[in-house]
Amino acid sequence: MSVTFKKLHPLFMAEVSPIDLTQVEDEETLAALRAGMDEYGVLVFRDQTFDDASQVAFARRFDGELHEKTGSRVIQKSRLGTEAVSDISNLDENGEIMDTADRRRAYSLANRLWHTDASFEDPAGRYSMLHARVVPEVPADTEFADMRAAYDALDAAKRATLEDLRVHHSIAYSRQTLGFEFSAEEAARLDGAIHPLVRTSPTNGRRSLYLASHASKIIDWPVPDGRLFLRDLIEHATQPQFRYVHSWRVGDLVIWDNRATMHRGLAYEDQKYRRELRRVTTLDLPRTVPVAQPVLTATV
Repeated sequence: MSVTFKKLHPLFMAEVSPIDLTQVEDEETLAALRAGMDEYGVLVFRDQTFDDASQVAFARRFDGELHEKTGSRVIQKSRLGTEAVSDISNLDENGEIMDTADRRRAYSLANRLWHTDASFEDPAGRYSMLHARVVPEVPADTEFADMRAAYDALDAAKRATLEDLRVHHSIAYSRQTLGFEFSAEEAARLDGAIHPLVRTSPTNGRRSLYLASHASKIIDWPVPDGRLFLRDLIEHATQPQFRYVHSWRVGDLVIWDNRATMHRGLAYEDQKYRRELRRVTTLDLPRTVPVAQPVLTATV
């Protein structure tokens, strides 16, 4: 199946030509989509008809093993009945809008911080696939930032400083930033993970900053110095020229590479409007599926 990519931003992001991903099983098409991910970092697919099972099935065909150790599992049982599908919504187990004081709402508010999914695990997340099921009548957008372009924009001296630095990522840290507190038992299940501050793509060699609100400290640095350094890098990496805002429509599926981007949800009236999206994230493991090198067809 032939696919084309329409670039949405000068640096990254592309919308893919009409395609029904529930029916995509041939390796040639899957390889073309993976090549598009390598090129653009974020791909937008319109009018997708996924349910939870078919979204999981596509994610496995596309990229393999799934991330199921979400931070939210320590405070609540998923209303969806599976940890492979993340409930990105403002709804409780009865399908009603969460109360302002609901602990689960307080936890999810941290999604408005710049982050990359599952960096607090090892292996971390590779591709996240977010599907819009219910979209408010007001803007409830998601913003993305290109960490490859942010790295490229650093001067040589700053790049040299970053070499070999390792960072501890903790979802407990990112939630505590907004005042959310885990119990001692919950915190004991959230050790976090250590990852390099700069990552190199194994497919195209591009380097990127690996940052997130989960980034709690730089290994072997004093904690205050490390946190200030990370904060400065995040401010650099989220300058307007590196960002793009996606406005959701029902049926949209957006796939992003967590190794090459950051993202955040933007504020909306979540006590008034229902918003329901489902996310599946794959693990950054060696692929067990064939990897072809297709020629990309792009449009401007």
